[in-house]
Order: sequence, then structure tokens, then C-alpha cells
Amino acid sequence: MKKQDIEAIALLLATPKKIAIIPHRSPDGDAMGSTLALYHFLSKFNHDAVVIAPNEFPDFLAWLPGSETVKIFEKDKDNCTSILNEADIVFTLDFNAFHRVGHEMEKTLASLDTTFIMIDHHQKPDDYAAYMYSDTAFGSTCEMIYNFIEFLGKKEFLDKTIGTCIYTGILTDSGSFRFPGTNGNTHRIVAHLIDLGVENTKIPNLLFENSSYQRLQLLGRALQNMKVFNQYQTSYTTLTQKELDTFEYVKGDTEGIVNYGLSIKGIVFTAIFIENKDEKIIKISFRSQGDFDANQFARDHFNGGGHKNAAGGRSEVSMEETIQKFEKLVANLTI
Repeated sequence: MKKQDIEAIALLLATPKKIAIIPHRSPDGDAMGSTLALYHFLSKFNHDAVVIAPNEFPDFLAWLPGSETVKIFEKDKDNCTSILNEADIVFTLDFNAFHRVGHEMEKTLASLDTTFIMIDHHQKPDDYAAYMYSDTAFGSTCEMIYNFIEFLGKKEFLDKTIGTCIYTGILTDSGSFRFPGTNGNTHRIVAHLIDLGVENTKIPNLLFENSSYQRLQLLGRALQNMKVFNQYQTSYTTLTQKELDTFEYVKGDTEGIVNYGLSIKGIVFTAIFIENKDEKIIKISFRSQGDFDANQFARDHFNGGGHKNAAGGRSEVSMEETIQKFEKLVANLTI
């Protein structure tokens, strides 16, 4: 991050401000971890900080310290809009384009006359922030939050609560330290967090060993639905709205399912297609290994984007038409 930007932000934060902190829509561990870590940090300096999530976050993240304070824009639009209109500073974390918060909230953010600060690790950021800490080399936004606090010269204010939030985002977005972007510095940060008291043996259980029976049944169905094209080094699976309803789907139940497609020997590219009849879309997650660029594929063909090896997209035609399109595209790929 530029030295002059750090100095300008430090000056902004030198006196108490009204601050809104925003994650992307359908926030994951990195989005919630980074926003709550920043919330706890700013609260130490008497800032009036509020995390406003576009919609509900998964139940498996509800144990995060401070999660009970998070306001949900979709459930309380008037109050959240009022907070945003009064904010002196708006931090946008783990996303870099307003459309990632959903149409209603996007319009609100675009109308604000305030100072935006972006901290994010995705590609091709939009130009809306006065100050940007944007770097695709990082495996998580939470790792960047740790650095941001250090840039401000406030590292001594890190504690177990802030560290727990940061550790959660690093753990989830790194695929438990397996994904590209995880390096020696990532582990040095984690070592410091553990020294602060972060319960590194307890947090994985809270995140990954806390499934409902219905979620395991849904996972089983997704695995049954998986198709494998060894000649194209590709796999994919699907979940229809009917299947989600059958297994009493709640937000977060499909988290991580897409990764199973890469566990098949020889598979380099995988996807999951999830029907959402309320929004009339097929939500898509892509994962890849090595040099295949899932981000570019999502941008080129499915109105999406993300990281080189992990991206998302959407389709506004039927599941059948979406799958036909995907299969035709894959048949012509060089992987």
C-alpha cells in the first residue's frame, strides 16, 4: 500500500468517525472474518463502527466474536441506508465492485458522498475508492487486514478477538493452507495469532465439523450428481432447487462442495451449478489447479470472476441450457 495513502488513512482515523464496513453478498469466512476483525480494531479507538452485510451470513460463522452486532441490509434497508448515508468512511472488504453486494445495496453505495477505502485481493478492481489496498498475490483479505493494522503502526493492538477473526478468514480462503497464495508470511502471521491466544485447534472444528444431517445428505446428493470428463480433465456437479428443498437447505450448506471435484485424480477444472428459483438464476462456482485460469473462464462465459483458481459466475437460463453451454465450452478448452 502506498505510503501517502497510509498516512492519509491514519489522519482520517486519528479522531473518532462514523464508519461502515461492508463485505460482499453471501459472505464467506474471509469476508466475515475481515469485516469483524476491522470492526473490533476500530472500536478500540472509539470509532462508531458498524458491519453491514448485504444478506444473511452462514450459521457456521455465527460464533465469530461480534457477529451478533452485524446488520443485514436485506432485512433492515431503511436503517442500514441511514447508517451508510451518515458514514464518514465506508470500508469495502473482500470485494472490489459494487455489483458484488446485490442490486439494491449497489444503488445505495453508488449514491454515497463519502470516503471509500477498499481492501481486497480479487482481480480488476473498479475505480470507486479514494484509497485502495488491492493485491491479488494475497490468499485472503484477512491477511491484508493484519498488514493494514501493521501499516498503521498499531500492531500492538492486535488481540485474541481480532486474531480469531483474521485466523478464520485465512484458514477458510486458503483451503486450510493448501491453496496458492499461502506462503511463509501467511504462516508467520498465523504463528503470531496463535501466540495471541487464538484457538487454532478449536476453530477448524467450529467451521468444518459442525454440519447438520441434512447438509451431509445434500453433499451426498451433489456427489451422486457429479459428472467426470477425464478426456477434458474436467468435472462438475449440480443441485436443483428441488434437491435443496428436499434436504432443507440453509445458507452455507453448499460451501466447499465444489472442491470435491478437484479431489478426483487427473481433474484440473471443476464446477458446481446451483439453481436458485427465487432469483431465477443458476449460481456457479469454479475451481481449478495449476495454470488453468478459472477467473478468466468465468469472466468470459458466465458473467463472473474471482481468482485464478477460484471464481464464481451466474447463468440466467435453465439448468439444462447452462450445462449444455458448459459442456460445449469445456470440449473446446486447452487444459
